[in-house]
Amino acid sequence: PFMRDRFKVGQKVLLSGKARLNGGRWEMTHPQLKQVDGEENLPAGQMLPVYPLTDGLSQYQVRRLTRAALDEFTGTLDEVFPQQYLAAHNLLPLREALPKLHFPGNPDELSAARRRFVYQELFIMQLALAVRQQANVIGIAARPMPLSPKIDARIRRLVPFALTVGQRQAIAEITGDMARPQPMNRLLQGDVGSGKTAVAVYAMLLAVAHGCQAAIMAPTEILARQHYETLSGLLEKSQVKIGLLLGGMRESERSGLLASITAGEIGIVVGTQAFVQSDVQFADLGLVVIDEQHKFGVKQRAMLKRTAAAPHYLVMTATPIPRSIGMTLYGDLDLTTLRELPPGRQAVHTYLPPAGDHARWWEFFRKKLRQGRQGYVVTPLVEGSPSIQAANLEETFESLANGDLEEFRLGLVHGRMTSEEKDAAMERFRRGETQVLCATSVVEVGVDVPNATLLSVLAAERFGLAQLHQLRGRIGRGAHPGFC
Repeated sequence: PFMRDRFKVGQKVLLSGKARLNGGRWEMTHPQLKQVDGEENLPAGQMLPVYPLTDGLSQYQVRRLTRAALDEFTGTLDEVFPQQYLAAHNLLPLREALPKLHFPGNPDELSAARRRFVYQELFIMQLALAVRQQANVIGIAARPMPLSPKIDARIRRLVPFALTVGQRQAIAEITGDMARPQPMNRLLQGDVGSGKTAVAVYAMLLAVAHGCQAAIMAPTEILARQHYETLSGLLEKSQVKIGLLLGGMRESERSGLLASITAGEIGIVVGTQAFVQSDVQFADLGLVVIDEQHKFGVKQRAMLKRTAAAPHYLVMTATPIPRSIGMTLYGDLDLTTLRELPPGRQAVHTYLPPAGDHARWWEFFRKKLRQGRQGYVVTPLVEGSPSIQAANLEETFESLANGDLEEFRLGLVHGRMTSEEKDAAMERFRRGETQVLCATSVVEVGVDVPNATLLSVLAAERFGLAQLHQLRGRIGRGAHPGFC
């Protein structure tokens, strides 16, 4: 009766209030009844916009105001695309698309209107990126370094393996950039083990062939030393001199190295962020390579880039991360992607075992160690923390050394150790003197031990996806498959 007194039959009413079940019947306290705002006479199937509201506004009011604004001002809008372009790309004109975006007659009209504005937004963004990218090179000169057949043959003789199709394509894109009189700005992205270092070495040797210096900067001393050893092995029979510049060098050693760099006697310099210090002066820096670029700040990269007049610029990463995507999206960098692994690269099998299967995992771990393989055990913390409940390195090391892995030789490495201690621990593991390396994420980048095929990450939820991806890349780097 209360409803009949207030509303006509057929009217749409919104009933709201607090309801509860009492003795099998629903009761509502303080019910509020409201006629649905002016929409009761709409044809069946009519689509209506739903706007975000604030106190004192109803959907009906906002819809009415929006409709009035559209009726009044749509005719004043200027079309940004020529008529011929609209027809060629099946786009609605602006003055037709905007009303249909708010009040479409059917789903097809809504889709067509939305497509018009999505297309326009992406078009303008791409146009702005092209303008920005062009502005980055206007008025900035770099030394052209064209690749001749003679230089190509000299470089390939130094590489002891056949390049993959992906590597050859990446080299073609990079050398094409380096041949131009504007500085290259390119991101080389590829999965762990896809052969990015070989591509970077090719680019550095091209710079050296043109009488310039090349610098490769790594985020850790471990990775820098590894790059130095790799390059030293590759270029053992060449006349290219390589220098290793680290932050913890003795002053006499450092000053001698800096003098050789300044004089142009060293063709390729490998190092860490020690590059960006003011006393590092290159004679003629032609190419900057930055490995694991997300480990460096923007200012660090910019400082290195300013150490010479417009060197070519190549950054590498194994993990697509927001920073990389952002730089690529906003036009700072061109993108090259390595999509295949070199021949012989083994698969890595990844598991998330439930708590009840941990004993089986450690039994498998021991089995592989007895077969001569090596493994990593990674934890997020060095020591226990009252505020964080997660595995820590100290307790894990003691537990494994006196439990599941007591019959094997264990090593320890973490970020609180000195550079010398970390290098010594890594070298013992690399030589096989230790079979299992217990570590924090300090082993995340660049560590290359082909015989390591096992990885156990404890409290994996404490690591980011990029970190887990990088950690998994530490295994399966040799002739045997990896198990993570």
